[in-house]
Amino acid sequence: MVEDFEVAISQGQLAGAVSHVLAKPLHFFNSTPLNIAVVGEPGSGKSSFINAMLGLRADDPRAAATGIQMTTVQVKDYPHPTLPQVILWDHPGRGTPTFGEDKFEKKVNLNHFDFFVIVGSQRFRSTHSDLVREIQDMGKSFYFVRTKADLDLSAAKRQRPSDYNEKKVLLHIQEDCKECLETLKNDLLRLKRQAFLLRFPSICLPILEKKKTTVKEKIWTKRLCLLVALGSPVPFLLPIFLFSKFRSWCFLDFGLDNPSLAALAQRVGKTSTALKAAMQSLGMFSAILWVLPDLVGLSVMAYEYHHWEHFPIFGCLLSVGISLPRTYFMLQKCISGAADDTQRVLSKALESEGKKSI
Repeated sequence: MVEDFEVAISQGQLAGAVSHVLAKPLHFFNSTPLNIAVVGEPGSGKSSFINAMLGLRADDPRAAATGIQMTTVQVKDYPHPTLPQVILWDHPGRGTPTFGEDKFEKKVNLNHFDFFVIVGSQRFRSTHSDLVREIQDMGKSFYFVRTKADLDLSAAKRQRPSDYNEKKVLLHIQEDCKECLETLKNDLLRLKRQAFLLRFPSICLPILEKKKTTVKEKIWTKRLCLLVALGSPVPFLLPIFLFSKFRSWCFLDFGLDNPSLAALAQRVGKTSTALKAAMQSLGMFSAILWVLPDLVGLSVMAYEYHHWEHFPIFGCLLSVGISLPRTYFMLQKCISGAADDTQRVLSKALESEGKKSI
């Protein structure tokens, strides 16, 4: 079944597409994959946390490897047995000489994950702060999980030996864990919604690829006229003017024209200027540079006419030989650029919506 937002994208109605997605009820996103990265320092209990979430004992062959020494050296996925499309990813420890920041960044690309669980024992460290900063820069969310309650018990006993009550301390830790796990369970659909929003521009890629073909077919008569006009020995500024008109046709078809961008900006609470800043397709300055080789043909035409005093046949043929392939490439690049810009604009428009979804 074709979703309403897909129809809107194909029609160049970006504001309508975003509105359709944001209006979806949470259960719509239940089938969206949610990749949860479990990160932290070596030995902090990441693998043990994953096993607890999966309901597996450490000796289960399906369980994540645990031990006193660092046991996780490769990123590994663990699909949840009962939560659909929820995948936990065990990561190598971060922040030690064995696996420092540079090695971690080369081995692990955090952009691939939708949500993060930062595991730490006893206290919050600079490694955790760095992770939080990276995750927030990506516009994604995280939980911080405290592990190794036995160390907390020892610390509580040392600090207040006179009124130390192990049962009371354990009960407090247990209640805190229950509350956090319940929060995670309740947030799953909202997390999946966030993942869908951040992934939405990529989801639109096949629609935009199909639309590129449709646009090429729909405006083939305009392209043919432009090819003849731009590929002929015409005054230098005329190809620039005609390319500008063609680019406007493309923007209108893809929903990148000024009124469409203004409507999208209003829908997501941004400015049109911010959305336009994300666009990188072929601009007028680049178009002028592409047309500069035409001066070679025009120069030969002028020389042939003034010095040989006859119609510049050779100059015209040279000009057409330069202009036609250049023009065809420019028009194709204009259509592809408009499709790529649509993805960039959607990414810019939805980056804050992904943050607000939790």
